[in-house]
Amino acid sequence: MPTPYAVSDPVTGHNIVSKLRDYYTLTKPEVNLLILMTTSAGYYLGSNGPLKVGRLISTLVGTLLVASGTATLNQLMERRYDAQMRRTANRPLVSGRLTAWEALWFGLFLSVAGGLYLAAAVNSLSALLAISTLLGYLLVYTPLKRITPLCTLLGAIPGAMPPLIGWAGASAHIDRQAWFLFAILFLWQFPHFLAIALMYREDYSRAGFRMLPQFDSDGRFTRAEVVGFTVVLVLTTMLPLAGRGGSTYLFCMFAAGAFFLYHTAILAKSTSKIRASRVVHASVIYLPVVLVIMVAWKS
Repeated sequence: MPTPYAVSDPVTGHNIVSKLRDYYTLTKPEVNLLILMTTSAGYYLGSNGPLKVGRLISTLVGTLLVASGTATLNQLMERRYDAQMRRTANRPLVSGRLTAWEALWFGLFLSVAGGLYLAAAVNSLSALLAISTLLGYLLVYTPLKRITPLCTLLGAIPGAMPPLIGWAGASAHIDRQAWFLFAILFLWQFPHFLAIALMYREDYSRAGFRMLPQFDSDGRFTRAEVVGFTVVLVLTTMLPLAGRGGSTYLFCMFAAGAFFLYHTAILAKSTSKIRASRVVHASVIYLPVVLVIMVAWKS
């Protein structure tokens, strides 16, 4: 006997929720969280006078829309290759839960809406930087992943743009301190993404992604790169170019850097994927700490 409370179709409701969840997954929310964090830091550090919260929110909304559109279009472009990797085999496009046309229109809508919103609600410079980030990621980094390991170097450029977008949103210009912040995020990406490449080397190889050089079959060169870039990164954070300094500031940066270097140094002596995973997790802890220190010592 049917229950008198069954007034809606649970299957249809479940399908709608599942579809919305798949669209949400296309936007790579875990990556967007990092983007919003670095954009916020750039906005705050680029602000003069009282913080304009409304403009900050508008900058974050526009950046989030463009970033979500970029992530969606990236998965559309790589859906055939994602099907060959275990870590991406269940993505919405690979599994067929969403069609290519759905992803295309969704990605274009988000990207265009984000760019227009930034131009209208914030300023043209932030919109230009956001759209340049999208084009660099989709037209340079994405295709190069199957051609050369240098993709990481070139991909780090659009990857380091969010703090510049935030800075431009706050001040409508880019100065030396903004480029200092850009340099920190640019350098941070190398130990982070190279450690990921070590973790998923077989997966990337199976899909034809050349994230690591072919001559480095044992990963020794890549592990040395991770350490080298981390050292340069830590030294860069301690430079006084951002208008900051003092013994307490340097000590905090040194302590954060020592934590990160500890994990990369252990990886340098190990081929363990667990060690590579710990470097990834350490990098995700390290970057917010560095940004918080910079915000706390804003001149």
